[in-house]
Amino acid sequence: MDVVGYGVGRLAIIPVRKEPVNTSEQITQLLFGDHYEILEVSKNEKWMFIRIHLDQTEGWIDATQHHEITVEYFELINHANFKITTDITSNILYRKSPLTILLGSIVPISGSELFKMEEQLAFNGESKSLGQKRDLEFIKEVALKYINSPFLPGGKSPFGIDSSGFVQMVFRVAGYSLPRDLRSLATAGKTVEDFNQHRLGDIALFKNTIGNIHHAGICLNDHKIIHVYGHVRVDQLSTYGIASSDTGKVTHGIDHIQRIIS
Repeated sequence: MDVVGYGVGRLAIIPVRKEPVNTSEQITQLLFGDHYEILEVSKNEKWMFIRIHLDQTEGWIDATQHHEITVEYFELINHANFKITTDITSNILYRKSPLTILLGSIVPISGSELFKMEEQLAFNGESKSLGQKRDLEFIKEVALKYINSPFLPGGKSPFGIDSSGFVQMVFRVAGYSLPRDLRSLATAGKTVEDFNQHRLGDIALFKNTIGNIHHAGICLNDHKIIHVYGHVRVDQLSTYGIASSDTGKVTHGIDHIQRIIS
C-alpha cells in the first residue's frame, strides 16, 4: 500500500482502532511524539489508516487528531536522538498552549546540530535520550511506575495499558525497541531454556488453555513478576505460572521466558 502522507502525535493519547468507527476495538495508541505514515484516507475523509513507525502496527485514527508533517521531517525524526519522558506525567508548552503528556512520550529535543526545530515547544520535565540503553535496575524502576495502571485493551499509558503494551513501553523508555503484539514479542531476544535461570528484566510469556500466547510480564527478583491483570501488579512466578499474591491461585500458565538484555 502506497504512503499518501505523514504525521506525528501531538496529543497526549490518540486511539488507534481496528476499523474506521469510534465503536471499533482499540488495537494500540499513539502517545505524544509517535510518528506514522498515512496509507489510506476513508471516503468520508473522517479517518486515516496509518502505519506506526515504532512497531509497524497498522490501524485507523480520527482525522481530526492527525497532525501533518513533511516527509523530510518524518525522516529527520527517524534519525534524531530525541528525548523520551520518564515521569508518569509531564507538562509542556506546545505552540504557546499547555499540554500534559505521559510516561514514554517523545519530545523533539535533540543535541544534534543538524536538527532544526520546526515547532515551538518548551519542556523541563524528567527525560532521557531515546537511544540511550539503560540497565536492568532502570527497567525495574520504570516498570514500577506503572503500578496500579488499569487494564485497557490496546492501551500503553499509565492511565490504561495491556500486557504487551506494558512490556513494550517499559523497554522503550529504557532504550530498547520491542514488538507491540504478543506473537512477535514471544520470539524477541533469546529463549531462556532453564526456568530457574530467569532473572530481573526477562520477559515471561503465558499461554491459554489451547496453547496460544495470551499474556506477558516482566520478571523481577525473588521469583516475582510485574504484569497487567486487572491492573499493573506484582505477583509470584513459578514453574506453573503466575500465582496471585492475594489468593495463591495460578492465574496464568507459563509457556516460556525470553531474555532481551544479555
